[in-house]
Amino acid sequence: MEQTSSLPLNLCHLQKTEIIINKLYMFLRSLAILALFYYRITTISQIIRTRETPILPYFLIFLAEIIFTFQWVLDQAYKWRPVTRTVYPERLPGEDQFPPIDVFVCTADPSKEPSLGVMNTVISAMALDYPPDKISVYLHDDGGSFVTLDAMREAWRFSKWWLPFCRKFGLKTRCPEAYFSGDSDDEFVSSAEFVAEKKEIQKRYDEFKEALERNSVNASGSVSRDHAPTIEVMNDVNGDAIDSSQLEMPLLVYVSREKRPSHPHHFKAGALNSLIRVSAVISNAPYILILDCDHYCNDPTSARQAMCFYLDPEISPKLAFVQFPQIYNIISGHDLYDSRLNYYSRKWFGLDGVGGPSIAGCNLYLKREALYGTKNDKKDIDLNHMKKSFGPSNELIKSISKTDKPNLVDNRKITSTLEKEVQLLASCTYDNQSEWGKQVGFIYFSVVEDNITSEVLHCQGWISVWLYPPRPCFLGSCTTSLSDMLVQQARWGLGLMQISLSKYCALIYGQGRMPILQRMCYTGGTTDPIYVVPFYTLCIVPQICLIHGIRLYPKVSDPFFVVFAFIFLASQLKHVQEVMFFGDSFMTALYELRVWMMKSASSYVYATLGAFLDKFGLQKANFSLTNKVVDDEQDERFNKGIYDFQGSTMVISPICILYILNLASFIFGITGIIQNHKADELFVQAFISFFGIIVNYHVFEGMVLRKDRGRVSTSVTLLSLVIAAVILCFGSLVLIY
Repeated sequence: MEQTSSLPLNLCHLQKTEIIINKLYMFLRSLAILALFYYRITTISQIIRTRETPILPYFLIFLAEIIFTFQWVLDQAYKWRPVTRTVYPERLPGEDQFPPIDVFVCTADPSKEPSLGVMNTVISAMALDYPPDKISVYLHDDGGSFVTLDAMREAWRFSKWWLPFCRKFGLKTRCPEAYFSGDSDDEFVSSAEFVAEKKEIQKRYDEFKEALERNSVNASGSVSRDHAPTIEVMNDVNGDAIDSSQLEMPLLVYVSREKRPSHPHHFKAGALNSLIRVSAVISNAPYILILDCDHYCNDPTSARQAMCFYLDPEISPKLAFVQFPQIYNIISGHDLYDSRLNYYSRKWFGLDGVGGPSIAGCNLYLKREALYGTKNDKKDIDLNHMKKSFGPSNELIKSISKTDKPNLVDNRKITSTLEKEVQLLASCTYDNQSEWGKQVGFIYFSVVEDNITSEVLHCQGWISVWLYPPRPCFLGSCTTSLSDMLVQQARWGLGLMQISLSKYCALIYGQGRMPILQRMCYTGGTTDPIYVVPFYTLCIVPQICLIHGIRLYPKVSDPFFVVFAFIFLASQLKHVQEVMFFGDSFMTALYELRVWMMKSASSYVYATLGAFLDKFGLQKANFSLTNKVVDDEQDERFNKGIYDFQGSTMVISPICILYILNLASFIFGITGIIQNHKADELFVQAFISFFGIIVNYHVFEGMVLRKDRGRVSTSVTLLSLVIAAVILCFGSLVLIY
């Protein structure tokens, strides 16, 4: 393949229409917000003078509006300069000029992350459309499970048949499960050769699945949190040197770092740092692809697409990573739980225009040099300084300085010397002897290691790009129950709030290091969980005042009513416009609004509380896996677009409590409005309750109308009813009397 030097490898396009709409909206809403603040200040001043009505509800509502405005201002940075990018992999130079790539896949528990899905991800990575001698795939097993290790060996055996089949017929879908389940868009002439080989491969894949099923019988009991490091390079079972046909196989390595109860393991960040060190002395590729165990490679050309940036001499020297979107392959037509994360994808287009997106957990090609925290000089290396940063391993130091590139012997076996080295690098005490997790590698401070690490990289002067190609390069498995989604969001929210409450808050930490708009984007993202404060305020305070006939908003006949109506309608219409501009339907906007409300009612409560407890040393942040195992009934409800309310009472009940409270306040409030002829005065408060009731009608269905197993349990409904009654009574005492 010859490079066409006169043509660019990539192009960046401004979304001009979107920018014009965004800035017009910013201007108009800013004027409306100024008018709103004027109304609030003058109204509160009058109440203080006359003392004719309780002042606390007005102060709380004004505080909620201030927080909403603060978050809105930060979010406008995403909308200032959104861009899209196009790549031209056909213009790349010859494959001999392609740099090597190490692929990292992390898993932890085969009972929650079934081996079949994990191995499909591993095999799809091995099958990337890239020179096989330049790909090394590492699976990190944080559970040290023999089930996962055995599955890796089976995956190696099957891949020796699968990879040649993919290359021979140029398959576009190289994840075996996706290909054989009919999700493939590959089309072939039904030649006898192809049909025969596909039948043979199908047989071997069925045998592969059966072997994994047998191995997984004791999956839950195979996970260990106290084990020595294990590193195994996959090879022939009999130990013989690989034959010539296997030389076209990428390197496949199983890694399980040492874990001891007495030593912190730093969750996924610790696993990734172990992989960085171990891979440095085995393959030492300059670029790393990071995948979650449930995100397989859907487009085998993703590496070539990323190289359109890394082989571009203008952008490559300062480019830390190329981020691809997280897209899911089993979404119901309704996307009940916002599994596509399009809300964040739309933001990432904006971040790309002001310095680059943050790391989104997985699906990114990352420059190894960027993770080392410094651009290393190949000459005049200070060994003592390097050891302080990178630890005592001389082989690791050599790999970092690029004075030596480690390689396995011809039969891909680890020598005894190399074995000792990787055991050291995967030990649980290695971090304590270095700056790993502090200045080097993925940062350990937060459970969302991706966000804080990318913030540090951007503060060091690196940039990143967001690539959203027409064909998804990676597809993952999404949550199929409300409880799982809320737990996942609580975990993410906890990590984000940890960052906001620390020195890494971007508005402070990034001062002088990042552009102001990029700092605003990072701050807006990490402070999302504080929406819990204004959300709960608007779900409780206006409702209690509605019942008692106390007006908190302008009358319909008041000119300031137009201000409040404009802010509400404009924000909702802007959301719909963004969703539809992205190519989705009006219903997508509704589902996204529902998810935001449910997250604010549930996930953000525990995230914010947990972050403050962690800040003051009262509770340690924890990391819980999202269950990837789905029963048939749950899957059926998901595909039919029916919400599943099974799960933890702790995460479901807050949603039900607020719904019952709003429903009760609306019923009693409307009764009072009719009796006292106060429709003009209390219209806004009645509308707030009504809006929440209608948008979240699925909660009413779950509590009252549905009879299936996915409904809200009777105990949760009764508990929520009691707590809602207590809030109404206690709230009335505090706010009114």
